Amino acid sequence: MCDTTLDTRFATGGEPELDEVVCAYGARLLRYATSVLGSYQDAEDVVQRVFLAAYQKRDSFDGANLSAWLYKITYRLCLNQLKKRQFLLFADLGQVREETVDPFADTAISAGVQEAFARLTAKERALLYGRIMNAQSYEELAEQFGRSPAALRKQYERAKKKLAGYLNAEGIYGKEPEHDS
Repeated sequence: MCDTTLDTRFATGGEPELDEVVCAYGARLLRYATSVLGSYQDAEDVVQRVFLAAYQKRDSFDGANLSAWLYKITYRLCLNQLKKRQFLLFADLGQVREETVDPFADTAISAGVQEAFARLTAKERALLYGRIMNAQSYEELAEQFGRSPAALRKQYERAKKKLAGYLNAEGIYGKEPEHDS
């Protein structure tokens, strides 16, 4: 999605433009954040903070590639949320009931593939989700991750190989991935 008029209007606009941005990107960012965090509730909180941060910092946005800018904010806030989660591990989790929403709901991806995907790191999930589910280019992802497209291409290949290894171990994927000697 590349609406350059919305990009430039958002950079200088107000609440009506924010509403348009939320409508245009809200569901996509929520699916992305859920895939990175593995928690729908955390993802909802993060996406709300994404739009708040984007609106508050829109004067620093240059008006080019709003999608990449929003995904970058989402990725960073997801990582911050994961760091916060580490401090909460000692809470009594037996009393917590969390709503689970599948970020792959509209995709016919099996439960086994989803479980293997969940074993990847947050960065690997974000990279694979961006390339596969959102069809983002390496250049778009480079803006999001703050890395070069070449470095991301290599990380993507490693993440794919790692996922294939998990799938193979679960008997979902028939071929053992090649190992570098």
